[in-house]
Amino acid sequence: MKPGFISRLEARVAATGSLLCVGLDPRVTSPLRARQHCLEVIEATRRHAVAFKPNTAFFEELGPSGMEVLAEVVAAIPEEIPVLLDAKRGDISTTAAAYATAVFDRIGAGAVTVSPYLGRDSIEPFLEHEGRAVFVLCRTSNPGGSDFQERRLAPGGTTLYEEVARTSIRWAGPDRLGLVVGATMPEAVARVRAVAPDHWILAPGVGPQGGSLQETLAAGLRPDGMGVLLPVSRAIAGAPDRAAAAAEFCAAVTGVRGTAGAAPAAPSDTLAVDLFDAGCVRFGDFELKSGRRSPIYLDLRNLAGHPDLMRRIARRYLPLLGRAVPLSDSAPSSTSQHDAGDAFARLAGVPLAGLPIATAVSLESGIPMVYPRSGVKTHGTRAAIEGPFRRGERVVVIDDVATSGISVLDAVERLRGAGLDVGVAVVLIDRGGRAAEALADEGVELRAVTGLGDIVESLCTGGRITDTEADRVREFLRA
Repeated sequence: MKPGFISRLEARVAATGSLLCVGLDPRVTSPLRARQHCLEVIEATRRHAVAFKPNTAFFEELGPSGMEVLAEVVAAIPEEIPVLLDAKRGDISTTAAAYATAVFDRIGAGAVTVSPYLGRDSIEPFLEHEGRAVFVLCRTSNPGGSDFQERRLAPGGTTLYEEVARTSIRWAGPDRLGLVVGATMPEAVARVRAVAPDHWILAPGVGPQGGSLQETLAAGLRPDGMGVLLPVSRAIAGAPDRAAAAAEFCAAVTGVRGTAGAAPAAPSDTLAVDLFDAGCVRFGDFELKSGRRSPIYLDLRNLAGHPDLMRRIARRYLPLLGRAVPLSDSAPSSTSQHDAGDAFARLAGVPLAGLPIATAVSLESGIPMVYPRSGVKTHGTRAAIEGPFRRGERVVVIDDVATSGISVLDAVERLRGAGLDVGVAVVLIDRGGRAAEALADEGVELRAVTGLGDIVESLCTGGRITDTEADRVREFLRA
């Protein structure tokens, strides 16, 4: 099977060191001239482009012949360079399915920009095409984007564009879905990166629109130096020497990328430092519950005193949850109804330390939460599980740390005893014990935002702890 769009994109980035997505916007008056223009741009920039982005509007305005030229141009793009069609499609049902067929099967693109305004069912027809990807409009680069996208959902709450990102990444993983965030607003790029640490960001606006290359990459690059796709159209197509313009842009990206990849904005490094500064990760000599001595101690209960950090951590859980499936009040609740996979209906917090985190994840995502009591109430409702639910619903268990897996397994037993289905547990930190194996034996997959070893390495690299302290923890973990 042919590799998917994102796999091909990342292979191209690795091969070229570039992040340049060349726009194909033929601002001409005839189909023949449009074809010639695009082929010339492709030939001049093919060495430096990691993707080409034709804009359908400039082909559509030329009439039926213009659409034929679009298909010819896409077919002329070298096989190893993926094609992202800038079409901003947004509709539902058979109309969306027809758009998807046109984009992928008739025009031959590997990905397409889409509008999420109509919700998940406007995106799913595109995702049904194996190996193809969508880039969801999130915070667009135009000034008028603030009319709606910057509006806050509640006083002091998150913006609409952040909610778009948070919801969209539950529809598909980073191998199928990206987000469009304008380079003209690096703060928005940083906020979306915090919500979606692994997904690609298409960042239009570098160049004539005023977006800063350095600020965009610093805000959006993943720790692996990938994750930001930079579309450039007029600055290259209108240059006297297009090949030189593309080479110059790529050289600038390489220079910035070399420093931005190690910037403090990298999600994993920031997380470790933030936890350390909040007193959630401590180094010294501690006695654990088991009686063993440990050179490191995790106290995530301290997160209760750091609401901003709690919010950022909650966002890090979101890509690991799976696909939230809203259920109507009258619909029967069973995972078979959803052909489950990663589908789930509710979150389930593990008492005690997992409850504040689960609550924060619920507030950030809008997904309802339940939690098992440590003991069945002997008064009132005598409930073993707090919060509304229906038998057969699938829940994702949320906890803070996994070591042996005992606390999660206890919660799983109580949830299953109440008729709920559990297949996934997500924790902030995997200490590297046998939790994953113990949970797998009970049919539960453990997913972790980060590992204890990764935190130690980040803190050592960032100068928060000494090499001696790091070596003590490494030795402890090996033992």
